[in-house]
Amino acid sequence: MSGMNVSNVGASAGQAASVGKEQTLSQADFLSLLTQQMRNQDPTKPMDSSQMLSQLAQISEVSATQALQKSFDGLSASLQGNQILQASNLVGRSVVVPSAAGTLRADGLDGAVNVPDGGGRVLVKLSDAHGNVLRTIDLGTPPAGLLRFHWDGRDDSGATQPAGTYGLAAQAGDTAVATYVSGKVTGVGMTGGDGTYLDVDGFGGALLSQVAQIN
Repeated sequence: MSGMNVSNVGASAGQAASVGKEQTLSQADFLSLLTQQMRNQDPTKPMDSSQMLSQLAQISEVSATQALQKSFDGLSASLQGNQILQASNLVGRSVVVPSAAGTLRADGLDGAVNVPDGGGRVLVKLSDAHGNVLRTIDLGTPPAGLLRFHWDGRDDSGATQPAGTYGLAAQAGDTAVATYVSGKVTGVGMTGGDGTYLDVDGFGGALLSQVAQIN
């Protein structure tokens, strides 16, 4: 009878797998194959004990890693569930999220800018779909932080603009600064990899992590 060493265990397991199906060698499967191998070994060519111990250590390490991954997956699912439950409390409330465009409604458009420290005079510019600036709002020289503003829907000449989507841009001195829009949360959900998101009226989907302010 020809000798068989421990390194062939993986190949034996692969041959024993069902045709067309991907199989995973568990710790129990490995020990079963190892036992059979030891029973059928050539007495004149016994198994290398050091190699056997190495294989046992490897299968134990894989088993422990799989168990740890399973625990992490369970914890992740639990945390995501709790996050959605907590985010549901935001439904009906107003949040401020980053955006370079806003929706003008009958009552106007509410937004905000992130004012840097010592940024100088802050100007907010609202433009149409073609990039034409319709209105420039002078917010003065406020302190650093999130500064709210309101557009009544009129251009610089006083003409009322139709409801729709308008571009937002802001600068503090000569530096461009981030713009935000405000809207009510109408629902919450979960994405595959980015976590919890909010449905914000007049904006769309925004990640919970993007919310700059809750009112």
